[in-house]
Amino acid sequence: MDGVTNLADVSAHVFELQEKDGYLATNSLLLDAVLVARAYSELDGNPAALPPTMDQLRIGGQSIEEWLEAAHGFIDETTKRGAIVVTYSPLLHPIAADFESKLSEGALLHCQLADLRSFAHGRHLWMAERPDDITVLALIEPSLEGLWNKMKALFPPAVPTLSMPLPGATPRDLIAGLIGQMSLVNLVAKNLGKDPGQPDVPQFGRDLYYIDLPEVIPPPGAGISSAEQSKYDVIGARWPSRRRRGDMTRARDAYVASLKEQNFQAIVFDYDGTLTASQRRTAPPSEPVVTQIKRLVDAGVRVGIASGRGDSIQKELAKVFSNDTLERILLGLYNGGWVGPASAPLDVPEGTVEFLSHVTRIAQKLKSLGVPIERIKATHPYQVSIRFRDGLPTDQMWFVVADSLRQAGLTTSTMFSSKHSVDVLAPGVSKTALIAHIIQNDRVDPHQVLTMGDQGAWPGNDVSLLEHRFSLSVDTPSRRLDRGWKLAPGHKRDVDATLWYLERFQAVENGIFRFSEIEQSASESTHAG
Repeated sequence: MDGVTNLADVSAHVFELQEKDGYLATNSLLLDAVLVARAYSELDGNPAALPPTMDQLRIGGQSIEEWLEAAHGFIDETTKRGAIVVTYSPLLHPIAADFESKLSEGALLHCQLADLRSFAHGRHLWMAERPDDITVLALIEPSLEGLWNKMKALFPPAVPTLSMPLPGATPRDLIAGLIGQMSLVNLVAKNLGKDPGQPDVPQFGRDLYYIDLPEVIPPPGAGISSAEQSKYDVIGARWPSRRRRGDMTRARDAYVASLKEQNFQAIVFDYDGTLTASQRRTAPPSEPVVTQIKRLVDAGVRVGIASGRGDSIQKELAKVFSNDTLERILLGLYNGGWVGPASAPLDVPEGTVEFLSHVTRIAQKLKSLGVPIERIKATHPYQVSIRFRDGLPTDQMWFVVADSLRQAGLTTSTMFSSKHSVDVLAPGVSKTALIAHIIQNDRVDPHQVLTMGDQGAWPGNDVSLLEHRFSLSVDTPSRRLDRGWKLAPGHKRDVDATLWYLERFQAVENGIFRFSEIEQSASESTHAG
């Protein structure tokens, strides 16, 4: 579990079975199904979507036990014949798929699956030519009930049928169907005198299971480097478009060469998704990140952090850095609206910005109409931050807000998207204010400032950071080919990619650092996808 809890954007919740599962893993499957159903029910605002106990689940208006009692004759006939066709509504396909896998993996019956809508495309010939060798189970819900009744009336009388009529295809119905079909498997196994949970697995079966796949399946050949692939992805150059790889490779090589030759005196980081995992909960940077930041600060490097958040960052940083270190870290909070040392109290000027007031009213109107907005936070005179409910992709919701601003005659040029919110900035507010402050106040050459962020393609909220001449992405790169590259390996993103870069920084002298190496190994650079 330690590896899971360290993943960015992942929260670990552990649910354990009370008893060890058997060969067919019925208990763990039901546990997973119930947990997923409960999670989606919470997101849907319907926590009572599942009944308190399984006894309240229904098949055809009956309890599962009552429905099974009426199925005994069908199961007896099926085990005699040795084969079954399962025809199903496409909405109930998960039930059919699991039923087939249990019958097959338990070596209980020969089972065929057929979409109810496609049954007439040849599946009926089994009943015509081998009516004594087959039975039919139908998994149906109201939308296809009429079709099933019409089909069943045309079947040869010698072919036994059983229907599993479910009220719909909600999680409640699907779980009822899963339990129903698992109970049917149990009846089949009892008729055959088998225990599908503890089969006699032959040695060759164990040998098949433990085949060393990397030994017998050669790895894919070297492909496009992950750095180039990330650029292709962000500009939409995907199959079937034809790509002139030479241009992209030359752009990458030129950028890497210039990066390796450059000395740097300052570095400006994004915070969420770069120094910390981009999650809804707040947490300070991890110990490895803290160690690397302190190494740079102690070497005299000017370190800045730009974020859409406010003093919550100061509180988190104070948990992991001494006051002496905090005094030497510069912050650009509220997307660069406020700039000052991490140790300084946050002093937000009074007054309102009319543009932000308009944006707030528009966001509130959207929320009242049912747009799944969780929170609207206006911080005058800097920004309005709009956070959406869990599970919603922020990049899609950006267009909803942007279109509403456009209809009201307001500009969308200062509207940006992060992984957790949409921020609308007041005119003149930008993360580049932190870069400008370092250049002007610390008299640092602009080309000796390195920037790093995770959302480098517009409307990502790090677009201004990653349009700086020397800039690195830890996730989505800039669309420009002369900057904002993601040079970290493809399998590393967010904080992991940040650490990959930081570990390659070498302090030279007098507050100067440079890359000691930037080339990836062949295994790192090959694009996994």
